[in-house]
Amino acid sequence: MDKNEKTLKHRICIRMIICMGIFALIGAGIVRNLFREQVINHELRVAEAQEQTQVERNLQSPRGMILDRNGKVLAISEMSKSLYADPTMLNEDPAVVADLLAPYLRIPKDVIEHRLKEDTAFVWLDRQMDHEKYEAVESIIKEEKLHGLAFRDENRRFYPNGSMAAQVIGFVGENDHGLEGIEMMLDDEIRGSKQTFRLQTDNHNIPVFSSALKRILPDKERSVCLTLDSTIQYVAEKGLDGIMSRSHPFGASIIVMDPKTGEILAMASRPTYDPNDYSKGNKEAYKNRAVVNVYEPGSTFKPLMAAAALDSGKWHLGDIYHDKGSIHVADRTIYNWDHKGMGDVTLREIIMYSINTGMVHVAVTTGGKTLTNYARRFGFGTITGIELSGEQEGILFDPDKMSIVDTATMGIGQSIAVTPLQMVQAFSAIANGGHMMKPFLVKEIDNPDGSIYKKTEPKEVGQPINAGTAEAISKFMGEEVSIGGGQSAKIEGYRFGGKTGTAQKKTEDSTGYADGQYVGSFIGFGPLEDPRFLVLIVVDDPKGVYYGAQVAAPVFKEMMTEIVRMKGIRPTEEMNQKPVGPVVTTPARTIPPVHISSDGVLMPSFIGWSTREVNDWLNEAGLGFIPKGMGKAIQQSPKAGSYAPQGSDVTVIFKRNP
Repeated sequence: MDKNEKTLKHRICIRMIICMGIFALIGAGIVRNLFREQVINHELRVAEAQEQTQVERNLQSPRGMILDRNGKVLAISEMSKSLYADPTMLNEDPAVVADLLAPYLRIPKDVIEHRLKEDTAFVWLDRQMDHEKYEAVESIIKEEKLHGLAFRDENRRFYPNGSMAAQVIGFVGENDHGLEGIEMMLDDEIRGSKQTFRLQTDNHNIPVFSSALKRILPDKERSVCLTLDSTIQYVAEKGLDGIMSRSHPFGASIIVMDPKTGEILAMASRPTYDPNDYSKGNKEAYKNRAVVNVYEPGSTFKPLMAAAALDSGKWHLGDIYHDKGSIHVADRTIYNWDHKGMGDVTLREIIMYSINTGMVHVAVTTGGKTLTNYARRFGFGTITGIELSGEQEGILFDPDKMSIVDTATMGIGQSIAVTPLQMVQAFSAIANGGHMMKPFLVKEIDNPDGSIYKKTEPKEVGQPINAGTAEAISKFMGEEVSIGGGQSAKIEGYRFGGKTGTAQKKTEDSTGYADGQYVGSFIGFGPLEDPRFLVLIVVDDPKGVYYGAQVAAPVFKEMMTEIVRMKGIRPTEEMNQKPVGPVVTTPARTIPPVHISSDGVLMPSFIGWSTREVNDWLNEAGLGFIPKGMGKAIQQSPKAGSYAPQGSDVTVIFKRNP
């Protein structure tokens, strides 16, 4: 081997060594970097990869059901689709996409376009879509091959009975939070819980395995069983609808309670709303008037004050008062509704015929401190603690500052303020042998497996009067309905007790009385042999007829006639008894049609008509109604045969047994 060959071989060896060194260094660097990335920075790189290829989804378990006492569904959750967009991934002009989606979404085209142009990776376009609209949008996305649009499963609350018991049940917002009623008060108990899952996404950021969510069954939540009876609730709602159509009041409410347990069987208010579309409601519609409204109870308060007088020993069943039609108390003169006296009367007649003068005398004899003490024992001046928000305490006098006039007006249910719920609680003592029961709505809360999580037991909250006093007042109230001033509430074949009431309506700031505005009410219970139902009907500012005996008592009769039959309660008295003597029939009255001309509305003769007949005719004629007294019509203005200007008021005087 010559010298040149040796030199060449040496150079090749050196070059090979250098290359091998270079490769060794590169390999060492690669190994070092792999060690750093795969071992030292492993968790960081995994997180980065997941961030780019996975998306996080929340799956919310369905909100618990709300049921009535018999298991009928009042509120239930159903799965619905919500549409969202990732504007950064759109493959089409936002204006074109907005034009395609607008017919199926609840927001206008310009709003859709604006959202699709936002500098964000997530924006809602529509939530909790109707199934038909979801299918239409899904079809458009597939046909147009749109990127950046997708759906999420969300719970939607559904109320199968529409507006029935709306103020009691309440409603749920878009984020599954209860906003009113039981939905709000028991939100923590029945709201669905969230579970989080991570899903692989494609290059358009759309979950590849979104169908996997459908195979994951979320945990069920607790359900709530209310004391409401849907059949009785329906009757109450129907009764309110009748009041609203006939009397056109500002509002009205009905409560039906079991006086022996305190269970609320029905609670309804007007105006109302549909919780399935709660955004169309308003403040007045959301208001549960049975719980939050305060009003002067008027004559419906008399039995309670009479009970206080008897129970305290300040008045006795045999005591007599001589009624002259008016009574002077300090500088005030208080009259009976018809300004007439009935002579010598006992407490029985005072209650039966709602004699203001007699009740004023009983109240003054009993004393303001005693009456206020009993009012508080009956639960007035404090909330009942029912499972609803906004309950009011009402207004009572300070017994140390009461004047004799305050005592007198309190005796006839004026100058104090109560809630409808307080009234039914108080009268449960009258109907239940002196034992007063706390009203409640939640019968029990059940676990998903059907076991009981929490159960409400009936609770006695006092015995404001003894059993003998309760029995006496119950008897008097029964006679008011059977032969006294409350006969418009009489139910054929059954013995019920009741009391009518009419009071002026207070102004909004409670500093005085609203001119020409009244609250008519009726409270009743029975059957007297074994009271199962206690009902209060309150009508706020009815137009035309406003006496409780005219706007509320007939509704009580209609409701209870239907309820006792639905519940299979047998009559205790003979129905449709045949008279001993010859039958004298009164032909049905023919109501004349309304005649309107350029002169106005031609007036018929109302003589002998009932208040309801007059009210119905005037309502159809578009005329106002100013009734005076009760019974049958004996006088009217304008007179029969004359013309009344359209929209004017008609005054009609009524009298019992003219």
